[in-house]
Amino acid sequence: MTGPDLRNLLICRQLLRDKTMKALITAMIKKDDANTSLASSRLIYEAERIGFSGSLIRGYLLHRLAHDENIAARTIEAENGNIGESLLAAFTHDIKILLPLLEQESSVFIPCEFLDNYTPTSIKTHESRAAMADMLKDAHTASEYTNAFMQYYKKYGYGDIASYSAFCWDENNRKLRGIKHFEPQDLSDIIGYERQKKQLIENTHAFINDLPSNNVLLVGARGTGKSSSVKALAKHFYSDGLRLLQITRHQLKSLPDIMEYLRQFASKHFIIFMDDLSFEESETEYKYLKSAIEGGVESRPKNVLIYATSNRRHLIKETWRDRDSGLDELYRKDSMNETISLSDRFGLIITFMAPDQQQYLDIISHYLQKAGIKLDDDKLRILGRQWEVEHSGRSGRTAQQFVNYYLGTMK
Repeated sequence: MTGPDLRNLLICRQLLRDKTMKALITAMIKKDDANTSLASSRLIYEAERIGFSGSLIRGYLLHRLAHDENIAARTIEAENGNIGESLLAAFTHDIKILLPLLEQESSVFIPCEFLDNYTPTSIKTHESRAAMADMLKDAHTASEYTNAFMQYYKKYGYGDIASYSAFCWDENNRKLRGIKHFEPQDLSDIIGYERQKKQLIENTHAFINDLPSNNVLLVGARGTGKSSSVKALAKHFYSDGLRLLQITRHQLKSLPDIMEYLRQFASKHFIIFMDDLSFEESETEYKYLKSAIEGGVESRPKNVLIYATSNRRHLIKETWRDRDSGLDELYRKDSMNETISLSDRFGLIITFMAPDQQQYLDIISHYLQKAGIKLDDDKLRILGRQWEVEHSGRSGRTAQQFVNYYLGTMK
């Protein structure tokens, strides 16, 4: 069977530039052994690389429609889920052309026995891919496929925005770059700090629902779960459209560009995350952050909040000289006001104190039980306290390090 003529596509013409799709189109037209083998080889390669199974033409085509940018997906993203009737009709026109490739077995178009029910070495699952499969499970007509894709673009976006929950900023290309091996903890694995987690969840929940919410500063003892709590939010609220963008201190000067870039993803909400933030008195990068939070000429996008962690309440280092009573009263007040002005711009400040001994032991017990180990209370107390004394004191990090040691050696 001759395949559909993809040259008539209007919205999804990026498919014509894809190497695998080019090989497929050529194989459907020429139907000789060389082109059939080339197209089959490329489809198998992509199935192994991406980790999809079943009919390979359908699987790869769905992957490209979900990942590649097109004007329909971009418009839905920029217009917070809305799309015009004419553009919707144009997208439906393209799905009608592609429908045979989506509905029929691959061998109908390329005579290769491997393509109809392929199982890759490793099937790679992802929430967005599973969601797409669920949205498309009852789709058979062009209209049904179109509606499913509109739902998908609205909920997950397209490309890396759909594929990743956490990003860093690519300064060279001035765009987001997905973090492939981002494996945050579950909020339930951060033991204790229930009040702090509740504040974070409530503020973030208000944010993703476009309700009044605050920039957040998490301060307190090292190793208490400040960073882990923020990262866990990206996993917890991923399906609600939350994405995490971690930037470094030297990238603060790029905040205006970053903010402008994030405006185009109006249906998503971004937490710009800065870990272990602090400034020396001589450093001036903090002024970019002050301006970004409030007070700049251009307002912060509604879909962006800033979360930061620090081991000290005042992010700008304050010296005894600033408090010297011998200094001019006006100078002293100006200097002290400057040191606290950045912290004051965070509307919600959450404090993480070092755990008491029982909390520390509870953390150890929790992670040991996740590994299938239950220590009696006396042994847990003796070993945990010994580790605490010999290492960096009580903290969630110290507790996790003890668990790693126990599982790796004492077990």
